[in-house]
Amino acid sequence: MRSNFQKMDKNLLFWTTLMFIFGLFMIFSASSVEASLTGVPYYYFIRQSVILIICAVISIVVTNIPLKIYKRFAFIFTLIIIASLVIVYLYGAIINRAKSWIPLGFFNYQPSEFAKTVIILYMAVYYNKNKDSDKPIVVFFPVIIAAIMVALTFIQPDFGTAFIIAGITGILFLSIPISKQSKQSIIKLGALIGVIVLMFLLATGKSLLSKGQLDRLDYRRPCAKYLSGGSGYQVCNGFIAINNGGLWGVGLGNSTQKYLYLPEAHTDFIMAIILEELGLIIGVFIIIIYAVILMSIIRIAHHSYNLMGSVIAYGTAIYIFLHIVINLTGLLGLLPLTGVPLPFLSYGGSYALNLSILLALVQRVEIENKKKKQERLLKEGKRAY
Repeated sequence: MRSNFQKMDKNLLFWTTLMFIFGLFMIFSASSVEASLTGVPYYYFIRQSVILIICAVISIVVTNIPLKIYKRFAFIFTLIIIASLVIVYLYGAIINRAKSWIPLGFFNYQPSEFAKTVIILYMAVYYNKNKDSDKPIVVFFPVIIAAIMVALTFIQPDFGTAFIIAGITGILFLSIPISKQSKQSIIKLGALIGVIVLMFLLATGKSLLSKGQLDRLDYRRPCAKYLSGGSGYQVCNGFIAINNGGLWGVGLGNSTQKYLYLPEAHTDFIMAIILEELGLIIGVFIIIIYAVILMSIIRIAHHSYNLMGSVIAYGTAIYIFLHIVINLTGLLGLLPLTGVPLPFLSYGGSYALNLSILLALVQRVEIENKKKKQERLLKEGKRAY
């Protein structure tokens, strides 16, 4: 275990741990008012602390399991997630108007969140094995699996998570070095299906987004519709929080918007509270740290000795990037609010555990990269001798 720790990417470990800890304290601040209504002032802080301890333990376990073990169980994990998505649709609990959770006492299990990890792992294992195939059905099979996950997630309805699963799958599929001819055929088929779906929506007058979500797409006048009696309450109060904070913030714990003006202050809108309390300067630092984390993961992907490790790392980078973009653009009224948490900072069990597992898998890729490098250098040394 000590040997594995020495081979981990310490830069990535430091910044991700720092962000989780920073997020924990911001959750404490952002949720303090709402938590006081439960009679337990530290309610969300305690729950998230326990979740992060569990995440740390599971991360240690995941990091010390060889990638070849995951190869054996990738398809089984995929079947479990698909079955869970069916179960949650039939019997799941409705939270925030979406039937996305299975209550497990202390922890609410969200299968769609873990579907992101599973599709990354499955694509990594599958294409590592079938990268030389030129049969369209073989090349396209993981996309079919992902489409099933996307459909089961979309009908919950959870547009944000469905979009991220689709985004991860699409970007990975386009970047994986497989048969160009098969890939082009599949892209054409996908484009045709997309056109058919778009024509159907136009013909029926339906939309992928609700009217409320579409109404909130107004970054130039975020409060106009709300003040005139329409929707946009969250986005409007998010902008008020950002405006209150200015460059340097009003001070840690001094937010006014968390006094029930801003719903989901400790989850979807955690960045608004951070900007209000700590200011735009800290917000810029957070974006820089995100960039450092993403570059560290991409470096590991680039140096992977096999396709499986590369896909795991690239998939994790895509996952984090999409979460950041969707959350922050939703905050700014550039995209609809879809309940996508901000990596490391938002309150949540399933997402924190899922992110921790992905980061642990990336560290496992780095460990095996360094082991392979040591083995190669040892062989070269013996030959030279």
